[in-house]
Amino acid sequence: MGAALVAAGVLVAAGTAATPEGGKIELYASADNSGSKHAVLVGAIGDYGTAANVNKNGKPNPNGNFVRVKLQKGTFMIDSTELNKVMNAQTQPQVESHATCSAAASGSGPVTFLNGTGLYKGISGTANLTITYGGVGGRYKSGPKKGQCKQGDVMNPRASFGFVTGQGTVSFAA
Repeated sequence: MGAALVAAGVLVAAGTAATPEGGKIELYASADNSGSKHAVLVGAIGDYGTAANVNKNGKPNPNGNFVRVKLQKGTFMIDSTELNKVMNAQTQPQVESHATCSAAASGSGPVTFLNGTGLYKGISGTANLTITYGGVGGRYKSGPKKGQCKQGDVMNPRASFGFVTGQGTVSFAA
């Protein structure tokens, strides 16, 4: 098994930084409200870096409908408007406990790739991504709601974890 891992490392190391040909991709990213996530893309894009929610103009916005993906060999934007509509349409989490102040939700929808720089200049394409998220919120410490869960406190949970996965196809204009 060790030889297989070494061989795989040699294959990856032998790759070049030539303009990608396009094709199928898979995306893996951590997701939270901190503004920056780890991102790994494999397939037609083999690269890694961070992703941050932004508005249409690229300004940081935790509630933005766009994601700026900054990888080692370039950047691009993801228009996640449709995916966000799916997530926002869910009025209730799939799993929720008022006893433990915890909740989890998941949803899938389409995204579009655009505005590439560096190696990803001229990127276009689509993917279907799934967001899965779980968190534990806090409780009111005083007042008439003392001891109750802080409902809607998704921007500042006590602890949370989320991830994004998906597949799609990209191409690059010359």
